[in-house]
Amino acid sequence: MSAGSEHFDITRWHGKLFGGTEGTLYSSGEVADVVEPATGEVLTRVGMANAAAMEAACCSAALAQEAWGALPPRERSAVFRRAALWMEQHTDDLARYIARESGSVLPKATLEVHEAINLLNITSGLPLQPPGLVLPSSGGRHSYARRVPHGVVGVISPFNFPLILSMRSVAPALALGNAVVLKPDPQTPVSGGYILAQAFEAAGLPGGVLQVLPGRSDAGIALVAAHEVGMIAFTGSTAAGRAVGELAGRHLKKVSLELGGKNALIVLPDADLDVAASNAAFGAWFHQGQICMATGKILVHRDIADAFIERLVEKANRLRVGNPLDDGVALGPLINARQVANVHRIVTASVDSGATLAAGGTHDRLFYRPTVLTNVKPGMPAFDEEIFGPVASVSTFETDEEAIALANQTRYGLSAGVIGKDLARAMGIGEMLRTGVLHINAHTVADEGTNPFGGRGQSGNGGSMGGPADHDEYTQWQWVTVRPAAEKMPF
Repeated sequence: MSAGSEHFDITRWHGKLFGGTEGTLYSSGEVADVVEPATGEVLTRVGMANAAAMEAACCSAALAQEAWGALPPRERSAVFRRAALWMEQHTDDLARYIARESGSVLPKATLEVHEAINLLNITSGLPLQPPGLVLPSSGGRHSYARRVPHGVVGVISPFNFPLILSMRSVAPALALGNAVVLKPDPQTPVSGGYILAQAFEAAGLPGGVLQVLPGRSDAGIALVAAHEVGMIAFTGSTAAGRAVGELAGRHLKKVSLELGGKNALIVLPDADLDVAASNAAFGAWFHQGQICMATGKILVHRDIADAFIERLVEKANRLRVGNPLDDGVALGPLINARQVANVHRIVTASVDSGATLAAGGTHDRLFYRPTVLTNVKPGMPAFDEEIFGPVASVSTFETDEEAIALANQTRYGLSAGVIGKDLARAMGIGEMLRTGVLHINAHTVADEGTNPFGGRGQSGNGGSMGGPADHDEYTQWQWVTVRPAAEKMPF
């Protein structure tokens, strides 16, 4: 998509932030380049919020929230249907831009747009759901509990699935009557921020209810600390999430932390090897492994390990790496040079510790080859650390108990998968895994928008978002009692 696309003109955002009291574009003191990872080309230049700009945006959002929360439910619901329609009409343009900005292949970028549309359609129903419960009570009073908005919700989203991981918090928070201040990752500010701004602007969202401000750590700190913000929804690394959680706790704010993962895929001895290798490859290498749900540990029964690895290596050697907009490319670039260096550090250190490099392990600029490491043991970086790169880390086991122990040998707890023809055995193993998400006969990378999604341990703070969990995340309970008339008390 060119900067001058008639449907989505990214030159609108040059040096600008979105929001303010009336929901307009306004200039920012600092401007940053948005660079296409595959080519190094500057796609656009966006405004960068400092702490003062973020504090002002939070105040503006609070001013706009009261009228938005009081809007009749059907009118609020209609905004999300119109936003979904706008995105449907411009799917191709949006997907092409997301692919360029995030370094993803076009099918992945198109999936993002489709899932964002799905999330908008799901959340359009939230304002129409029952808002509370009538409670049993005594003394002739009417007692009920109702869900009320937090007021302003701060959303901090990452670069890897920028549109979806912003939309999954922004849409339900807005639908349930909150205003939102969104800080997308500065590497993907359009995909994770301004696409949402334009969709909701086109849909008639009142001005000021959504504010979009890319920024660095000082802006994030100001967002978490702002008095007007009642909740923070953060998706990103465990290290950054820990800092956000600590600051939110200091200010006694609700916080939802969706963090990293070291997700195990267990391949049982009766598994179809071609199917299992296909699932493992997809789970480890989809979007260059830059997914919190990526398959980080592939645990294969010793009896089938050699045949399984042979199939995995063949896929690694065959898959094409390059510009994600080129036909036939399966893996695009990593997001930046720092991430390439970290992936290569993990691969090199693991080989130095005794792992075998069976495929890949090389890179050209930001393009890292799909990599297979075998003989990976606990204590090696490839076993212990979240890689966030296209590395399939293979370990073997002999008993189900050993597989369970290896899968659970992590401080993370996000996603897991078990593949095998004996369904009872696979489910029995799955029930023993300490994970927030479990897939039987599937890889670890899956989310549908209608399901509660959340991790355990260093994968998050035990909360979930999505589907039936959204009401609990983006509102709080208020207990109300009503008496026909005030009564005299004993004092």
